[in-house]
Amino acid sequence: MKDTNVILICIDGGRVDRAKKSKTFQNLKTKGVFLPETITYAPYTNSAIHALISGSYGNRNGCFSYWHSSKFKKYQFKTLAKYLQENNFYTYADVHSELVLSKIGFDEYHIFDESNVNLIERHQNILNELNEKDGNFFVYLHYSGIHTGIRDSVMKVYDNFSKDYFENTEKNNERYDKFFHQAEDYLENISKQLTKLNLWENSIIVIFSDHGISVGEKFGERAYGAFCYDYTIKTFSYYISNIARNKEIITQVRHIDILPTILEQLKIKIDSDFKSLDGISLLPLIRGELFEEKIAYTETANPLHEKSPPKEPNTKSVRTSKWKLISNDYNNSMELYNLEKDPHELENLIGKSFSIETKLKQELNELQKR
Repeated sequence: MKDTNVILICIDGGRVDRAKKSKTFQNLKTKGVFLPETITYAPYTNSAIHALISGSYGNRNGCFSYWHSSKFKKYQFKTLAKYLQENNFYTYADVHSELVLSKIGFDEYHIFDESNVNLIERHQNILNELNEKDGNFFVYLHYSGIHTGIRDSVMKVYDNFSKDYFENTEKNNERYDKFFHQAEDYLENISKQLTKLNLWENSIIVIFSDHGISVGEKFGERAYGAFCYDYTIKTFSYYISNIARNKEIITQVRHIDILPTILEQLKIKIDSDFKSLDGISLLPLIRGELFEEKIAYTETANPLHEKSPPKEPNTKSVRTSKWKLISNDYNNSMELYNLEKDPHELENLIGKSFSIETKLKQELNELQKR
């Protein structure tokens, strides 16, 4: 098997619109496949990552709110780390909080101080250390720079209804871009290290964003985690391996599809002793074979005027590449958007497109059942 190592790198809070314009990020496409329509299960980190690492939505795997990382059903949903550990991979994680990622299946699990760390040097050293080991390795690296910057300059300064934030979108964009440029610097240096260690050639490498971040698009969400609009739930991923190179796929995919894709490429069978996956392998799509787009389900817990989000999701959405239905349980409202004609989700068409609305409501009812 040519692909031996598995490397996941999360760019926490990376916006897909910035990735599309970034020379640094777009250089990754020359090495693999760019998926700019990757939809997250949750527009915040811990539930998004638990869904990705298990291939299953949080309303099934137990991690369906900010408060439920510890309730992840590890004996019912097998993680990528556990699959690889059982197949003789040395498994390693480096994160800024144990809430981000289940420890199950990791030989080493480290937590760094996001306010006082040089992630370029740290992650370069980790890659070098793992590359010197005998046998295959799996590493999950979390770049938290954008998150940390937004936490300190936005989330600690404003609330979700601060007019002086939402009325200064130019300043918000400049602030975000500063942090995104730092992420570009991180990625450039990590890319150099991957080249130096020849890891592009003998690895499956997935570089992705867990969620986007608001720059003031919708009043009521200063950063992320309150709504299910595309600026936070539509993310990006780069799937880099020997399957395909220099390819962009605009079909909608989901974070939950990454685990089954990696397992199929490594010829590792899904464990039938655990609950079934929600995700499907993307290898047919990547190879240009017939592929049916799947509905993407997202949910979050809008805190409204509270300082902390509620323990149960109260905002949910189902999305295709053309349409999105949002259900706001906190005020019993619904929204319907034609994403082709209205990508910024400005015109609510609820009650105006009966057939698609009915279909998406049926999908939502099925997917939100626990």
